[in-house]
Amino acid sequence: MTAEAGPIQTDLFTSGTLGYHTFRIPALVVTTRRTLLAIAEGRRNSQHDTGDIDLVLRRSHDNGVAFDAMRVAVAGEGNVAGNPAPVVDAVTGTIWLWFCRNNADGPETLICAGEAPRTVWLTSSDDDGETWAEPREMTDVVKLPEWTWYGTGPGHGLQLASGRLLIPSYHVVGQNFDRATDPYISHAILSDDHGETWRLGGEAQPGTNECMATQLADGRVYLNERNYLGEYRRAFAMSHDEGESFDAFGWHDELIDPVCQAAVLGVGGDRLVFSNAASRARERLTVRTSADGGETWSRGRVLHDGRAAYSDLCELPDGTLGCLYEAGSEGEYEHLRWARFSLDWLPSG
Repeated sequence: MTAEAGPIQTDLFTSGTLGYHTFRIPALVVTTRRTLLAIAEGRRNSQHDTGDIDLVLRRSHDNGVAFDAMRVAVAGEGNVAGNPAPVVDAVTGTIWLWFCRNNADGPETLICAGEAPRTVWLTSSDDDGETWAEPREMTDVVKLPEWTWYGTGPGHGLQLASGRLLIPSYHVVGQNFDRATDPYISHAILSDDHGETWRLGGEAQPGTNECMATQLADGRVYLNERNYLGEYRRAFAMSHDEGESFDAFGWHDELIDPVCQAAVLGVGGDRLVFSNAASRARERLTVRTSADGGETWSRGRVLHDGRAAYSDLCELPDGTLGCLYEAGSEGEYEHLRWARFSLDWLPSG
């Protein structure tokens, strides 16, 4: 791929195939052995967030040129295994995969009402995603009793320069036990011993939920968040203590957003890459860059001008970038589309 080459795109997961009604919720990581893992929810019977849902993956050993056959990483076993949030420990090589469970007949509305459970789980792989450990429940470790709904990620986590592992997550505080009025709040999950133990980190501002993080050149952790305050723009928060707490809350007026998940990736120094559905509707999947840690953003490039929603980003071993995103012609959940492109293809202004 030449420096200025445009994206090479292919549909990696197609809804209505392989025994699944819909594939959604992309997550990407690259292992220490240079293997790319593309992870998603395989929703067996509908496109709804609740039902019979597995976590599935495909792997690539050649910088995303070709992928092996789909496999199941975590089986829902008739219920939900969702919200994949993977992170790779560069020291041990372990892939940690956080996710959440709930009952097929216990959707988010009932969970927020305190009438159905939502639990938090963790599995891992030491063989590049070939096999996965028996999941262990982490609810008591990372979910407070007053929280109802809970989400890990979705999308990739982060290893800081210190070695700390950080999983961007979010929760709902059960105040009115009403999904429409109880506050969503982004937060972090942390580990300082290569995943042996985990704990809660800091919280961001109310009105935020699905989020993703990266570390800036000065060590600050930048959190880019879905904003529920009805302003069609992204929110952000900063941490000066590696995710123990967050402050410097604000909004990105230039990052228009339809109240949807989005992805951010650090590619060296204060240079960031950001992907989202850059519209007030779920459409127009766009990739932008920032040269100053999110202070300003480029005009970006459009990967897909039609219907689109969630996405994740990764840097491949050959230095190119990858984006896995939800896209379609009549609906945004028809495909999980894989795009490879060079950083130089993205405009800087």
